[in-house]
Amino acid sequence: MQNAQLIGLSSQMALGRELEVIANNMANVTTTGFKARTPRFQEYLMPKASAETFQRPDRKVSYVIDAAAPLDMQQGPIEPTGNPLNAAIRGEAFFAVQTPQGERYTRNGAFEMNPQGQIVTSDGYPVLGDGGPIQIGQQETGLALGPDGTVSTNQGTRGRLRLVTFANPQGLTNAGGNLYSSNTPAQPAGPQGRIEPGALERSNVRPVLAMSRMLEVNRTYQLVSDTVSRLDSLRGQAIQRLADVGNV
Repeated sequence: MQNAQLIGLSSQMALGRELEVIANNMANVTTTGFKARTPRFQEYLMPKASAETFQRPDRKVSYVIDAAAPLDMQQGPIEPTGNPLNAAIRGEAFFAVQTPQGERYTRNGAFEMNPQGQIVTSDGYPVLGDGGPIQIGQQETGLALGPDGTVSTNQGTRGRLRLVTFANPQGLTNAGGNLYSSNTPAQPAGPQGRIEPGALERSNVRPVLAMSRMLEVNRTYQLVSDTVSRLDSLRGQAIQRLADVGNV
């Protein structure tokens, strides 16, 4: 009975984690360039006794453990905006961004121009080009982005947005503000990334599917919770009956 309760509790922990991930996905349905996460779980078999003297050998006890919640790199819808400072990425590449914590990466191409003439994110972090932050003069006009990330004005080419990719983009870590960090070096994107100028990539969260899954997980969590409660009640009754027998 105790094993059954522990199995139920492990399931509740896994389901609770999945609810957190789904809720975060739902909260970012309208976040530009957001990539949903998909929880992954795996079975854990409790080590069992190996003695051969038991009349009935121990059965394997199967628990649920949280394996990971990798990024879903499926392309989000691309929506034209006409804004020359907007850029959407087609492919599995990322923009490189300079932050106080070091280099970070994003799919959010809703860029702005700061007072110093640098192209920055909505949080004010400089967007990196091949040679560092891209600088635009105060008197320059006709800003345009090319499909290869080239930034040009009426004064000519001013740099090229640096697109990077990773051996395992699904394993990137959330760094807040729709940014990601990586424990592995970034590589030039090459043909794996292409820019759609004057457009934005919307979130790839599918609200209807996410809501359906949330309802399903909620029902399963309640079912497991009820089962654990019943097992706890049965355990209490068994202990009480043993105590009554001992008092006879």
